[in-house]
Amino acid sequence: MKKTNLKGLTQKELEEFVLSIEEKKFRGQQLFDWLYNKEAESFNDMSTFSKSLRNKLDELATIDTLELLTFHKSIHDNTTKFLFQLKDGKRIESVLIPPKTAFQNGDVDDEEDEQKRLTLCVSTQVGCPLDCVFCATGAMGFGRNLTAGEIVDQVLQTKKIAGKKITNIVFMGMGEPLMNYDSVMNSIDIISNGINISTRRITLSTAGWVDGIIRMADEGKKIKLAISLHSLNDEVRSKLMPLNKKFNLQQLMKAVEYYYRKIKIRVTFEYILFAGINDRMEDAKSLVKLSKTMPCKINIIPFHNIGSTNPKSFAANLHPVPMREADKFANLLRKNHVTVFIRSSAGEDIAAACGQLAVKNKPK
Repeated sequence: MKKTNLKGLTQKELEEFVLSIEEKKFRGQQLFDWLYNKEAESFNDMSTFSKSLRNKLDELATIDTLELLTFHKSIHDNTTKFLFQLKDGKRIESVLIPPKTAFQNGDVDDEEDEQKRLTLCVSTQVGCPLDCVFCATGAMGFGRNLTAGEIVDQVLQTKKIAGKKITNIVFMGMGEPLMNYDSVMNSIDIISNGINISTRRITLSTAGWVDGIIRMADEGKKIKLAISLHSLNDEVRSKLMPLNKKFNLQQLMKAVEYYYRKIKIRVTFEYILFAGINDRMEDAKSLVKLSKTMPCKINIIPFHNIGSTNPKSFAANLHPVPMREADKFANLLRKNHVTVFIRSSAGEDIAAACGQLAVKNKPK
């Protein structure tokens, strides 16, 4: 009989499990606490359980754990990238971003001092099916969705390795979170209720999977929503992000406004600046116009060139905007009363910055 992996089960699911093995319901609550708060990795660690119950659990269940293969720390800002191996041999990356590296020039989010955060960027898929031209993960192709346990264990293992409390979680690693909706939402349930990281400190970034945004709104998911935007011109955005051909800007903005009306949490729009493509005066004016439709903030993100094997491809035309020009673009938005921040290049030297995550260490 195949054993049940308990890591990744919510409290409700753990309660259902213990009832199925003829134990009392409160044992599910205790299991939830042992797995996620006390971070037990074996049933022998669960001292509040009798020896007979621990043996029973060992016969019927497992507590699967990610295998850390290696990690790399930036010499510039201590951003750390972790390479984990899954049970089936597939590999994913997570990134730990230390305080004081979030923004350029000391910018701070008015809602929360991001300079005091220890943020973990988690992956939700092996690779990604969306093939955004500026993202190294998309170039990997798509492997599979991660389970809730594989998502949660990125938090548990990184916390153990770092020896520090993680304050914030961002679903901005490998993969499109809303294409793995159920596992992602279960992991958020566990992270907030078991690991005790408040949902107000959890951000989900999407390339614009409209169906998932609407579902989040309808289910009342009170987490921060970030939209990987990068252009308000459908033609340009479709070249950057092929998903725009499925869900265009009109559909996306309708869904985002719906989310805001339902949830009442300010939306973040992520905007990577590409020289000569989305850094013009008309692009800034479009962002100003967008900011008037709902409470939002704009994160300007430096572009990190991932290279292109095809010199005739659109990706080959992508080049970073000099920082002084990025400052001018941001200041133009600020003059028009847009809340805007310029993200730092945290972890660039270890390929841990935005768009750079791609497993290069292949299994032997």
